[in-house]
Amino acid sequence: MHGLIFDPFAGISGDMTLGALVDLSGRDDWLRDTVAATGLDVDVTVDAVKRRGIAGHQVRFAVPEGQPERHLADVVEIIDGTGAPEAVRALAGRVFERLAEAEGAVHGVDPGTVHFHEVGAVDSILDVLCVVAGLRELGYDALYTRPVTVGRGTVEMAHGRYPLPAPATARLLEGLEVRDPGFEGECTTPTGAALLATLTDGARAPVEVTLGRSGYGAGQRDPADRPNCLRLLECQAAPSAEPLVMVQTDIDDMPAEYAVAVQEAAMAAGAVDAVVAPVGMKKGRQGLRLEALAPSGALEAVLGAVFASSSTIGVRYWPVQRVALPREEEVVRWRGQEIRCKRVRLRDGGERVKPDYEDVVRAARALGQAPYETRLALERELSGARAD
Repeated sequence: MHGLIFDPFAGISGDMTLGALVDLSGRDDWLRDTVAATGLDVDVTVDAVKRRGIAGHQVRFAVPEGQPERHLADVVEIIDGTGAPEAVRALAGRVFERLAEAEGAVHGVDPGTVHFHEVGAVDSILDVLCVVAGLRELGYDALYTRPVTVGRGTVEMAHGRYPLPAPATARLLEGLEVRDPGFEGECTTPTGAALLATLTDGARAPVEVTLGRSGYGAGQRDPADRPNCLRLLECQAAPSAEPLVMVQTDIDDMPAEYAVAVQEAAMAAGAVDAVVAPVGMKKGRQGLRLEALAPSGALEAVLGAVFASSSTIGVRYWPVQRVALPREEEVVRWRGQEIRCKRVRLRDGGERVKPDYEDVVRAARALGQAPYETRLALERELSGARAD
């Protein structure tokens, strides 16, 4: 897996992220092309700088003064009016939607009515748009984050002086790990927090990885107590054990045909898998054993679903670990039929292709074939195509 770890040991902002991507990629043509495609009157400056002995890059946008205050709709209109690819525009728009939701929650107003003061200017919009474009250019499969440094003290904003982290920043970092090394001043900005929360969704960096290249993006300030940089780390993550909970119950007073309803209820409640098997119970009675595999956070919901959808009066559960191979989902067009498939990467570097059952059955009916024969033919052709 070609992954990227955000390491905000000194915080994160939009320009720090952009500088780190330039430093990591070793070029800035994608940055200048993205800015040029917007048609905006902006000058781009990319400088090689140092922060407390750490070499990195700093990106600055020179825009006309007197930028108006903007609402979410104004920002989205600017993003949609650029020449960026649709996927880039959509993700950049989601970053600002998350910002608006955080600001709206802080001030108790609808996100659409929020005035973007500090983050509505053209340079902030370009920070977000170009960061998303840079990540797409470098083509990472997964994005992770390490704990975020937020800073101490207060910050002057449009509505007055606020304690750090700024209220919107604190909202955006909900669910993410933060750290307090005692740095004075604003280390993480609302834009940086919105990028981190949207791009990584709080996914923690894997414990064991093979590191690749690294890049540093410099902040505007150069304090004496730390290198004011964001570090980005490329990584190759091996499949790791995933902590889950096994939920199990035995039932001897419910007809077998109703077991499917219990499975479906457990899955709907958050279980990642659920199976039912016949078991021999005391006094020679035939029964059913339900096992559901669930994330620990979904345990209460799965327990409730099992009790509500079955006749059981007791459920067991215990922690387990699951190792899952990396996989990708794709839609292939085969003999005129669209079929969803999973490509599983094996540990020896090979691949396994698994077509979706329902799509295979539908395609088989359309083609007048037996479903299993259809699956075998599809797997052979897909494996051959990837080998070529």
